[in-house]
Amino acid sequence: MGFARTCSVALVGVEGVVVEVQADLEPGIAAFTLVGLPDKSLIESRDRVRAAVVNSGADWPQKKLTVGLSPASVPKGGSGFDLAVACAILGAAERIDPRVLADIVMIGELGLDGRVRPVRGVLPAVLAAADAGYEQVVVPECTAGEATLVPGVSVLGVRSLRQLIAVLTDEPVPDEEPDERDRPDPMLSALSMPGGGAGTGLLHEGPALDLADVVGQLSARTAIEVAAAGGHHVMLSGPPGAGKTMLAERLPAVLPPLTRMEALEVTAIHSVAGMLPPGKSMIDTAPYCAPHHSATMQSLVGGGPGVARPGAVSLSHRGVLFLDEAPEFSSKALDALRQPLEAGHVVIARSAGVVRLPARFLMALAANPCPCGQYRAHGGECDCPAATVRRYQARLSGPLLDRVDLRVEVDAVTRNELSGYAPRGESTQVVADRVRAARERAMVRLADTPWRTNSEVPGHALRTRWPAVPGALDEAEADLERGFLTARGLDRVLRVAWTVADLAGHDRPFAQDVALALQLRTGISRGVPMTIGAVS
Repeated sequence: MGFARTCSVALVGVEGVVVEVQADLEPGIAAFTLVGLPDKSLIESRDRVRAAVVNSGADWPQKKLTVGLSPASVPKGGSGFDLAVACAILGAAERIDPRVLADIVMIGELGLDGRVRPVRGVLPAVLAAADAGYEQVVVPECTAGEATLVPGVSVLGVRSLRQLIAVLTDEPVPDEEPDERDRPDPMLSALSMPGGGAGTGLLHEGPALDLADVVGQLSARTAIEVAAAGGHHVMLSGPPGAGKTMLAERLPAVLPPLTRMEALEVTAIHSVAGMLPPGKSMIDTAPYCAPHHSATMQSLVGGGPGVARPGAVSLSHRGVLFLDEAPEFSSKALDALRQPLEAGHVVIARSAGVVRLPARFLMALAANPCPCGQYRAHGGECDCPAATVRRYQARLSGPLLDRVDLRVEVDAVTRNELSGYAPRGESTQVVADRVRAARERAMVRLADTPWRTNSEVPGHALRTRWPAVPGALDEAEADLERGFLTARGLDRVLRVAWTVADLAGHDRPFAQDVALALQLRTGISRGVPMTIGAVS
């Protein structure tokens, strides 16, 4: 009787569970049994592993073979267990010393010819292995860069099962024939989901977008700056062609670069979703996700058959989720955003288990004032009946809008502004530097707390630990009494006021800061200019 064990990782959402892969050989009729709650793709590994072992020059054991995946109560799926199953079988057959395999975590799919193919989710899998105390990991060669992002783990990237057998048995490592240079690498096809990036409007790389390209729109530019500095959600409303989409597309460039921990979080999510940019092992800039208005609730918050996969709210974690033509989204999909907007994560319950996915994003909404877009537009002729306008605007529910800190009317661009006679706006670099300085002030203030931006701080903490200047909140509290603000709205006004104060260099919010915050939230003039510098 032969027995060997090694380890792999089962992914549940973006979290990993280390799975012990055990192989047992007994005398009897040759058979291959796989147990431990495998799914269809994992059951098919029996045929892949057998062909890969034989084509790698090793003998297939002609005995009763049982492979167990422990813990058996955890559902397991995907082809990433192939490499561990093959090595456990070879260890039980004494082709590899079983003692060498016991403390190694193996992740990878096997081709029928023995090549080790990449799988999605290598980074969260290696993170789970490191958290469990494992120090040696074997991954496909083309994902080794992703695995080496985890500190304290020795990573071995292999291209074929033959190479791994040679390394584990101290034999000469064979050279694998390189792929033809003029053809795309077939290995990389496993790292992306067909149509995934297009379906979510996900952008990783592209031409540099400058805020200076946006003509006019002083109020909207101020809202974008405040949103980036404090992590506040923003809504831009105005006629078509006014520049709403241009402003939203330039918002990620204004956000500060991701810290290493944030970059690991974002990269892990995109690795599981199969949306890592080609040739880039880590995402270090704020992601931008702009799904089409026909997107379903599952595509926004996550879901799908079996274990839930990340949706747009998770793919935009630490970045921007832009919903263009927001009233055209289904009310069911929009209302599903309310919980992640407050909690910073989304919990999805399925029959296969409960998944908790990160979703700390900055939401930007863009909406026309009516179906034709000309309602209240200067010089425009709106043919929409009043009832139609009311129904269109009511598609964005009150509870959802209550979670949006900044609401700005975007006016149509004038002829003088388009002709270049109006002064040119500040560039992205200038605004980004100011945003970064404001973020640093907030981080110093929040250093001993679990919060990083003003938008995350609970209202009670703001009122008790960091109060505004005495009397600064009088106008906001009067709006609360008159019913213009909810209790949540008052807290959000105070958060925005702190962000305005950080941008202006104040040690705490003054009455002018609160007035600008109220103006940005309600759209009602409070007698202060819509610029940060004017309140300093």
